[in-house]
Amino acid sequence: MKKKSAAPTMKDVAQEAGVSLGTVSKVFNNIPVGEDYRHRVREAAEKLGYQINSYARGLKTNRTQTVALILPLLHHPFFSALAEQLTGALMQRGYRALLFITNFDPDAEQRCIDMVRQNKADGIIALTYHPELRVDEGLPFVSIDRHFGTSIPCVSADNFGGGYLAGEKLISFGCKKPLFLRSGSHVVGEPDKRFAGFDACCRNAGLPCESLTLHDADGFTPFFEFLDKHVIRKKPSFDGIFCNTDSLTLLICDYLRSHGVRVPEDVQLIGFDGIKSLGTERYVCSTIVQPVAEMAQMAVDVLLTDSSAQSSALISLPVHYAYGGTTLDGEADV
Repeated sequence: MKKKSAAPTMKDVAQEAGVSLGTVSKVFNNIPVGEDYRHRVREAAEKLGYQINSYARGLKTNRTQTVALILPLLHHPFFSALAEQLTGALMQRGYRALLFITNFDPDAEQRCIDMVRQNKADGIIALTYHPELRVDEGLPFVSIDRHFGTSIPCVSADNFGGGYLAGEKLISFGCKKPLFLRSGSHVVGEPDKRFAGFDACCRNAGLPCESLTLHDADGFTPFFEFLDKHVIRKKPSFDGIFCNTDSLTLLICDYLRSHGVRVPEDVQLIGFDGIKSLGTERYVCSTIVQPVAEMAQMAVDVLLTDSSAQSSALISLPVHYAYGGTTLDGEADV
């Protein structure tokens, strides 16, 4: 009976590729090497049928090649897009994603961090809403949209710049009576700067800016009551609205139209996020677009780079405006 051949080893791959064992190790551990070397190693591994034993490697290096992702939910387009981009960026680095959907449950967020303390994941990328979340110094952790302190990197879109840009756009489209509407978490975060940027732009233009800020628990009824007081005979007392999210923009737009207010002829609206309608890839409203892919890539790079401790505490990535039918510019973003 013919003896079954042993499974190929890294040494076999090195011999087949004509490179050193160290080069093979670098390729399989996603350490930069010459593209020619990388191609030869991958080709040799495929030819020999070599499979990386991630479990054994994890025991040896005390790493799991797994990163925990904490997100509040997935049915919101922004969160689902962020999850997709994060998992893809991790896969490119040879890591798996352990996704936790907390549904805004503070205890679930804390349990995930405790799990990483037990070495069941190599780090955390999180978008959290726990007001008293405990994050140890030295714990591999990157925050999205929330600043925890100088020792924990935070990756975010340029929310202040985005708010300022929204003001510039509405003013350039002829708006003279701006309004800001916000609905969101009571936990302080980078998105709070959207109003600061918008207000600064309006002040610089000499336009007083009215605003209404609600927390999630308040519901939407106060918005509708506010709008009812400011719309007389289908003529609103404002002509440009910046909403802190695209979801709120759509809600306000539908309410105005149901009460005879024309959008964008009577009132122009700009949201924030850059959400596109399913299947058409068109923006659901005129919006300030968050660079989701770049944010995800940056978060992964910072978490997995050895020098991440020296990274800037706040990494703010540029945003841009996109037309989506709720403003009068009428030019699609290019």
